[in-house]
Amino acid sequence: MTVLASCGTQKNESPAEEEIVETETEPQLMNLSATLELDAKAQLGEGAIWHPEEKKFYWIDIENKKLHIYDPADKSDREITMPSRIGTVVPAKEGGVLVALEGGIFHVDLETENLTLLNNPLEGQEAIRFNDGKCDPQGRFWVGSMKLDQSAKQADLYRFDTDGTAHHMLDSITISNGIVWSPDHKKMYYIDTPTGKVQGFDYDAETGEISNGEVVVQIQEGMGYPDGMTIDSEGMLWIGMWNGFGVTRWNPNTGEYLGKVEVPAQNVTACAFGDEDLSTLYITTASIGTDAQTLEKYPHCGGVFSVKTNFKGSPAFYYAGKTSQ
Repeated sequence: MTVLASCGTQKNESPAEEEIVETETEPQLMNLSATLELDAKAQLGEGAIWHPEEKKFYWIDIENKKLHIYDPADKSDREITMPSRIGTVVPAKEGGVLVALEGGIFHVDLETENLTLLNNPLEGQEAIRFNDGKCDPQGRFWVGSMKLDQSAKQADLYRFDTDGTAHHMLDSITISNGIVWSPDHKKMYYIDTPTGKVQGFDYDAETGEISNGEVVVQIQEGMGYPDGMTIDSEGMLWIGMWNGFGVTRWNPNTGEYLGKVEVPAQNVTACAFGDEDLSTLYITTASIGTDAQTLEKYPHCGGVFSVKTNFKGSPAFYYAGKTSQ
């Protein structure tokens, strides 16, 4: 996604030391720093997801219309060109991946690179494209949209079921972004970027319905805008911060800010836990929307970054439906 508004960053102050041991001090915030993993020079890196079986990091460059498959074992990065802007990518149980393009939801055969159209909920809508999305615990594919000019409340969130049908789930969205499910599969968390909020919904795994939406995280002023999101095994949210130079961690049960991964790129877009033990956080960034002075100071904007953490992610869910017509 791209947010044109400017927003500064907020520095974390270390809690002051207290001489009186009985005095309570604030919990120590997580403070990590990511390093460059791949100097990709993407315009708009996004769609971060770790393939649990292949042990590879899938990501996309929306504006360059590229699907990327990065292998950290040998540092190789395969590119597959798409026919239009690509909003997100998810693995498919039958093999290959699903991608959300401007022309609909497609299956990609990774051996032949052939695309098969599965559905297009955006048919008939002008100047709009798909943006971020993920699969839920039952293998349904959730994906949202956004107007190309970022018009307010003109986009939607869809659920693409395993029987091939698409269902309209939310409307009046501006920039549909991060979406994850809690470890117990009872909650779905969702971001509409310009609101600066994460909503939590009750999630019915059997039917795929959501209800009782409420704000669970309010991003503090000066931290940037919430973009892509992942969740760890403790149920804490990790959010890429557009115009925020990092990934922030939050407790959706209390709304508490838990710390930050500093990233040497202004526009941080998405993240996913990977490697054998799902403890390395891989992070995508964008160069678009970054002025020349900032690019000179941070020349790897648009790269993929990584950081080893003391936390573990949750394996990505696959699309569980048929991938051929």
